[in-house]
Amino acid sequence: MTSSQNKSLAERIASHSVNRPFYSFEFFPPRTDQGFENLVSRIERLSTLNPLAISVTWGAGGSTKDRSLELASLVRKTGFDTIIHLTCTNMQMGLVDQVLKSVKVNGIKNVLALRGDPPRGEEEWIASDSRFTRAIDLVSYIRSVPEYASWFCIGVAGYPDGHPDSYVDEDTEIMRLKEKVDAGANFIVTQLFYDADKFLSWYKKLRQKGIKVPVLPGIMPIQTYSSFLRVTKLCGARIPDSVADALNRISHDDDLVKDYGVKLTVDIIRKLQSTGGLTGFHFCTLNLEKSVQRVLDTLGWTGTPTLQIPAINKLIVETPGTPTHPSPTGESTFLISPSTASNTANKTLSSISSSETEAGRGELNNAASWDDFPNGRFGDFKSPAFGDQNLWGGSNLLITDSVPGQRHEAKAQWGSPKSKDDLNSLFLSYLQSKIPTTPFSPAPLSPESSTILPFLEKLTGKGWWTVGSQPAVNGAKSSDSMFGWGPKAGYVFQKCFVEFFCEENDVVALEKRVKDESGGWVHLFACNNQGDLRTNVPPDGRNAVTWGVFPAKEIIQTTIIEQESFLSWKDEAFSIWSEWASFYPPRSTERELLEQVRDRKWLVSLVHHDYQNADALWTFLVPTDVAKQ
Repeated sequence: MTSSQNKSLAERIASHSVNRPFYSFEFFPPRTDQGFENLVSRIERLSTLNPLAISVTWGAGGSTKDRSLELASLVRKTGFDTIIHLTCTNMQMGLVDQVLKSVKVNGIKNVLALRGDPPRGEEEWIASDSRFTRAIDLVSYIRSVPEYASWFCIGVAGYPDGHPDSYVDEDTEIMRLKEKVDAGANFIVTQLFYDADKFLSWYKKLRQKGIKVPVLPGIMPIQTYSSFLRVTKLCGARIPDSVADALNRISHDDDLVKDYGVKLTVDIIRKLQSTGGLTGFHFCTLNLEKSVQRVLDTLGWTGTPTLQIPAINKLIVETPGTPTHPSPTGESTFLISPSTASNTANKTLSSISSSETEAGRGELNNAASWDDFPNGRFGDFKSPAFGDQNLWGGSNLLITDSVPGQRHEAKAQWGSPKSKDDLNSLFLSYLQSKIPTTPFSPAPLSPESSTILPFLEKLTGKGWWTVGSQPAVNGAKSSDSMFGWGPKAGYVFQKCFVEFFCEENDVVALEKRVKDESGGWVHLFACNNQGDLRTNVPPDGRNAVTWGVFPAKEIIQTTIIEQESFLSWKDEAFSIWSEWASFYPPRSTERELLEQVRDRKWLVSLVHHDYQNADALWTFLVPTDVAKQ
């Protein structure tokens, strides 16, 4: 271990040339083994950009504890300074000590102490141990234990736009931040922001209040329009009118949004440098690499400034999340519509072998850009970005207490379901636009869903509660107001699919019909909360269900449905039932109903491969007279 590696992050920042910018990269542990392996390769490539440190997030309630520790240890072995996140959520005294000892044994000197989000299914944030209720408690504890006090360099979070679940004013929030610094914090990493002027005003107040430790602005280049809207809503970031207007004009085109995100990030960094004198920055990568590299290239910090970036080839497949939940604009958080196909950015490479992705050479197998857009619930499970999660290890549930008033508003819309008939009515009301959301659908029904509305209503009437769907499309122009997405002068295609919850006997009957009557045209996935899987899709089967043909580009496949991503989504889907149940008191009729549904229903996904026949799936599922409506 070199003398440089023995230094803490604060010491390395202090010894860094004041005239030379520095930066850190943040990653989260992927959900899948393949994604984890590919992330390690990605980090190795990004390490050639010489970051001062690499940060690893922590799952809500320690849900990714082992993966976080494993990833942080691997990063540390590459010789880079490592920051590991640590939250109060579900962290009893024994677990805190266990983690800190493990981190120290692995030679990691830097931790980012956070309060964390509520564990999944909890109504509000409640400390598992009364000694750890806020980030300051973690800071104070570390500084109070001789074994840790001199070893760890501690970072804490700052909120230039205000804490998302706090009602206090800015001065009070800054006072709390100063308390964390006074308790022993060595540096501050801020929540992401897009208003440089507001950040500079906040930063000036910090210094005026006597906060002298290094402050690293949290920088997240915009990847796609919908992921931008989702993340900024979750973290409470202020969006300048100029940014909102610019994105509204190009929201239909992922490439333009990504290009704008790079330019905006460069402009923000340059302003913070020239006006605020800041030289250190913390990049939230979302486990992607191209946008961060483009930003650094454009700034001239990598030795190869490039003001114009060549178009990136994207033979990619995938959807988001997410459950991580990128906010879609359609029938459900997981509805794939033209806008979600373009905007939710769930694009990954479908047919490249692991050896090819490791090679990272040539257009088709460029490992740096094959999943250049964030991917989530329908994404390629091999991607490091698969299973997109919220910032700093937060939960990805659709309703979160991090957004003030959201839970109350949701309950007002969804009422107090006491029977399955009530749930039928709720899902039907959503389809008929009587309510704007469901627990699975944060936005009103998309226009394209109106073309298959009679079928969705029929399924709901059977007690099959739809949570995702798309109609078949055979070569609509990419400029089509309802189905179009992507660059101009192209054509888009979709296979029809639908997802819903139903009873086990319905699954058994469906499975038999698919086998006996579909002629191989229909693929089925079905799984319950206990993990029992039924499917006729081969283990390595990968169904691309949305794709486009555009000038000067490879075929772009934006949506894929396959087993591992379906199972990952299954976990998210049933966790939503748990969280919804938590809205109501223990032993209440509502909670018992929703928990019963969670434990007894099955999640079903059906794809019909005849995209040239718009009614193919519906005539298979529902009576002919309905299919003709």
